[in-house]
Amino acid sequence: MISYLLNKTSYALFTLFGVVTVIFFLFSVLPGDPAQMMLGQNEDSEQLAIVKKKYGFDKPITTQYLYYLNDLSPISFHSKKEDDYTFLRPNKYTATKLFSLGNITTVIKFSYLRESFTKQGKKVSQVLSETLPNTFVLAFTAITIALILGVFLGIISALKKDTFLDKSIQILSNLGMSVPSFFSAILFAWFFGFVLHKYTNLEMTGSLYELDDFGEQIHIKWKNLILPAFVLGIRPLAVVIQLMRNSLLEVFNQDYIRTAKAKGLSQFQIIKNHAIKNALNPVVTAISGWFASMLAGAVFVEYIFGWNGLGKEIVNALNTLDLPVIMGSVLIIALLFIIINIFVDIIYGWLDPKVKLE
Repeated sequence: MISYLLNKTSYALFTLFGVVTVIFFLFSVLPGDPAQMMLGQNEDSEQLAIVKKKYGFDKPITTQYLYYLNDLSPISFHSKKEDDYTFLRPNKYTATKLFSLGNITTVIKFSYLRESFTKQGKKVSQVLSETLPNTFVLAFTAITIALILGVFLGIISALKKDTFLDKSIQILSNLGMSVPSFFSAILFAWFFGFVLHKYTNLEMTGSLYELDDFGEQIHIKWKNLILPAFVLGIRPLAVVIQLMRNSLLEVFNQDYIRTAKAKGLSQFQIIKNHAIKNALNPVVTAISGWFASMLAGAVFVEYIFGWNGLGKEIVNALNTLDLPVIMGSVLIIALLFIIINIFVDIIYGWLDPKVKLE
């Protein structure tokens, strides 16, 4: 287990380094001057020069890249000169000094994702901390709906193979997989939030936290979670149904299932104690992939339903070319993908003792 975690940690660091490199140079070639975007209409040549120097935009692209790596690294190096970009400012870093050598101070700190261009110096880490939990709640609820309904309908479909019920479930499953999420979101918002609003009491748009009518207190509105979670869960639900059905049919043909039947065990006992656990491996793979992708791909659903999550924030950042927010979001998503993959491998070892973590 220890060697496995060490190997995975090395792989994670290498992957993150590649992601950082790609996104930095990719967004560096986009049109527009970051300093001008930060100043907006208040721009003049003197202020422009000050901002460029403060944020290192006046340096060559390779130097800016090294600055970015230094900001992200938990162990970083900082100049003692106040006019240098890497100068250790308390409002910029929360750091613990390790040692100094000449004009360079080495510190240990939390990764610094820089500041938003459009939110008046607000740190990207703060932006992410305000939006990522909402996306996590949405994705977790959607994947829970998909898992519970998908496993249940997949079992029924396998038990009723080639019957009308099985074919109906397969048709609905294929339909759910083929319909784009943004179209489903528009359709559900209109039908359940507008046409049937009198009966459902659901809104077309709304987030988890909302201000009251007087704009004084923030309330949690769980009902706003229902429509976006269901829409986001439609496609993984379709995948889980198919995988659970096919996997269970394959398990039913195994020798140990025939032995269990010969011992007189009921169908319920066979499914509960033997079949489900062994049929869940492909489902776990699908769920893990879908959950990670939901954190990154809930963009359209969040934007249409007005859900204040990471997806909606990414859309807003793209519209305003808020590069630090975009880059920070991509890095966090990549990190979550890696963590979820490691977690899934550990679950594999629990579901199937033949799987060894190496």
